[in-house]
Amino acid sequence: MPGISTAPSRSEGSATRERAAVAARYEQVRAHSLALAAPLSPEDQCIQSMPDASPTKWHLAHASWFFETLVLQPHAAGYPVFDPAFARLFNSYYESLGPRHPRPQRGLLTRPGLPQVHAYRAHVDEAMAAFIATAPADTWREAAALVELGLQHEQQHQELIATDILHALSCNPLLPAWMPGAAQPALRLASTPAPLRWLRHPGGLAGVGHAGDGFAFDNEAPRHAVLLQPFELADRLVTCGEYLDFMEDGGYARAALWLSDGWATVQAQGWQAPPYWLAPGDPRALADGWQVFGPAGLQRLDRTAPVSQLSFYEAAAYAEWAGARLPTEFEWEAMFDAPGISQMTGHVWQWTRSSYDPYPGFRPLPGAVGEYNGKFMVGQLVLRGGSAFTPEGHARRTYRNFFPPAARWQFSGLRLARSADA
Repeated sequence: MPGISTAPSRSEGSATRERAAVAARYEQVRAHSLALAAPLSPEDQCIQSMPDASPTKWHLAHASWFFETLVLQPHAAGYPVFDPAFARLFNSYYESLGPRHPRPQRGLLTRPGLPQVHAYRAHVDEAMAAFIATAPADTWREAAALVELGLQHEQQHQELIATDILHALSCNPLLPAWMPGAAQPALRLASTPAPLRWLRHPGGLAGVGHAGDGFAFDNEAPRHAVLLQPFELADRLVTCGEYLDFMEDGGYARAALWLSDGWATVQAQGWQAPPYWLAPGDPRALADGWQVFGPAGLQRLDRTAPVSQLSFYEAAAYAEWAGARLPTEFEWEAMFDAPGISQMTGHVWQWTRSSYDPYPGFRPLPGAVGEYNGKFMVGQLVLRGGSAFTPEGHARRTYRNFFPPAARWQFSGLRLARSADA
C-alpha cells in the first residue's frame, strides 16, 4: 500500500499497543473533521459554491464512505452497510466502485440531512473501533495500510473543508466569519519579515521522492535521482505587501508578465487582485485600505503575511515581475532543510514550475486505490509544502499536492527561485 513499509513480526503485546495507537489516531482525526464543521450551520454545510468545491456535509460523509467501502466491507466480516444509497451519493471519482452522483451537483443533496450524516459517521466509527481492536492478525495485516490511507485521505478533506467553505462564504455579501480568530491555525510568522535572502544550491545529482519507513502517497515514489543545475532559492515566502507592490506596478495589466493562458484568464475573468482581497472603496469594506476575507471574516490586509489564494498563473507572473522564476519541485525538495530556509510548511502551499507527472517507474496500485493519484497526472501543476490548515503531521518533504493552473481557492502562494552561475 502507499508508502507503508512491511512491518516485521511483533510480539502480542507490541501488536496490541500498535493497534491502540491506531485507534487513538483514528479517533483524533475523525474528531478534528467535526471540530472544523462545528461553527457552521446546517445551511452552511449543504452549500456548494462552484463545481470544484464540495459541501462540508459531503466531505464528512465521503470520508466515512471511504472507510466503509475500502476497509469495512472487504475486511470486517458481517459489517452492516449503513445505507446502500450512500455508495452512489458519496463516491468521489472511483470508476471501479460504481456510479456516482455528479460532482457539480453535490450541493443539491439536501437529503440526507446533516443529522443522518452524523449518524453515518458514528455508525462507521463504532465499526472501525471494533475492527481495529478485534480483527484477526492476518486480516489486520491486510487492512492496516488501508486504515492509514483512509486517515491521510480524511486529513486531505479537512483542508478541503476549510478551502471550500471559505469560498462559499466569500460569495455571501455579508462576508460572514467561519471561525473566530482565536480558533484559527497560527501562521507562525515573525511580526516583520526580514529582507529576502537568496540561498544557493550548487546543483548536481540529488535524490528525490519517498523512501524508507512511514507513510507516503504512491505519487511520491519511486525515489530517484535528478540532475539539478546551480540555482538559488528565496529563504522565505512572498508577502502580501510585496504582492501589493506588484499590483500597484500594473501587474494585472501587463501582458508581457503573463503566460498566454494566464493572460487570457485574467482578461476573461477580470482578475485585478487575489480573489479574497477587497480594494479601497469597495462597498463591502469595513475600514479604509485593502482588506482580505478569511476564516475570521474581513480583516485589514497584513503586509507581512504570506500572500495566499493565488493561481499558478499569478505566481508565475509575480516571479517574472520580480526578475526571478518559480522553483521546480525538485529544487524545492533539495532545499527543504537547507541552513537559513524558513516557511517551508505550515503557511501556504507553494506553486512550483513542475508539471504533475509520474516519477520514473511509477505504477498505480492494484485495485480501487490505484485511482487515487495516477489518473490525474495530466494538465496539473505541483505544489509543495503545506498551509496553516494542513493538519499537523500530514505534510512532509516529499508530499506532492497538485491543482490546475487557474485554481485560486486553495491556500496557495509562492517562493521565488532563480538560476545561478556554476
